Amino acid sequence: MSLTGHRLLILPTPPPPRASFVSTPPFSRLRLKRASPGGVTSSSAVDGCRGLPLTRCNPIVSTRRRLVPVRAIDSDIPHPIKEYEEWDSWTAKFSGGANVPFLMLHLPQIILNAQNLLAGNNTALSAVPWLGMLTGLLGNLSLLSYFAKKREKEAAVVQTLGVISTYVVLVQLTMAEAMPVQYFVATSAVVTVGLVLNCLFYFGKLGMTVWRLWEDFITVGGLSVLPQIMWSTFVPLVPNSILPGTTAFVIAVAAVIMARTGKLSEEGVRFVGSLSGWTATLMFMWMPVSQMWTNFLNPDNIKGLSPITMVLAMMGNGLMIPRALFIRDLMWFTGSMWATLFYGYGNILCLYMLNCTSKSFFAAATIGLISWIGVALWRDAMAYGHNSPFRSLKELVYGP
Repeated sequence: MSLTGHRLLILPTPPPPRASFVSTPPFSRLRLKRASPGGVTSSSAVDGCRGLPLTRCNPIVSTRRRLVPVRAIDSDIPHPIKEYEEWDSWTAKFSGGANVPFLMLHLPQIILNAQNLLAGNNTALSAVPWLGMLTGLLGNLSLLSYFAKKREKEAAVVQTLGVISTYVVLVQLTMAEAMPVQYFVATSAVVTVGLVLNCLFYFGKLGMTVWRLWEDFITVGGLSVLPQIMWSTFVPLVPNSILPGTTAFVIAVAAVIMARTGKLSEEGVRFVGSLSGWTATLMFMWMPVSQMWTNFLNPDNIKGLSPITMVLAMMGNGLMIPRALFIRDLMWFTGSMWATLFYGYGNILCLYMLNCTSKSFFAAATIGLISWIGVALWRDAMAYGHNSPFRSLKELVYGP
């Protein structure tokens, strides 16, 4: 502030700290020193000049303001920035690459159905359970909404292809009169509306009111279907009933209404909002349980399983494990790891125990799976600057 006689009144500011910690989640903390002219750190320079008078010509005065440290890319300072960005890019590519094995899972069934339709063998398509396919489609649609909201493009594309490929199979089943027409019409309407709404929301063209209505719909649908599927797995050991699905439907509708009318706490509202993603994940997690239960009841039926199909299932889910771990998404990681271990590898193990596949095939699948999970944990720890891969798992479950 200018005074008479060319004097200046300078208000002192607190000296900068001797060292600052840069904490930019999710990077680890990096201790950086500010450099000043002549190779002297700013903290030592300030300490050495604190006794000097404050004048216009004192160069220290102009450098007393707080400086923002900048990370050096090619320096001796240890940092995980390069590893983080590289692994971020690779995990996204792995997640997108899961489209290949998942698409190869559906293509053989689609081609076989087309051949039977052209040959007039509609009865052969009755072996494909349309209710199971419909459940998988609903799961894909719910997870598509989940990943679209998180802006995970690669995972959203995987779920979109899952919806489309499953819908193609349902079209074939309807043409063969293996699926009731009224259910197919309702399914077509849901699929069309779901794909359009997710696309509009991802590109920011949809209002939150409409999006919340869609989330409520898939929440109620998922909570209604999941208990019914779990119950139906154990029929005829348990009586055939729709009571589990009906009860879950009433509870789901009540929970959604309470959440939207402010009758629940903030934690309750968040819990209801996460139900659609978790129910979809649990649907896919239940698939290996159902398959293993069928194998237990009818061991001879496992001979109808293709080892290549199980490897593709293991690869598709396994490719998404690094990305789920990297972004610390517990739901995604749980579903992918479960499907990899129990659906893909679990059925390969069953095939090997019943002498339906060779020892070398089983050994290759085992070594490949263990190596892939190990690499995922090791690279994730490097990207975050951790000394142990178990630190990544701890952050996944409990947060950073």
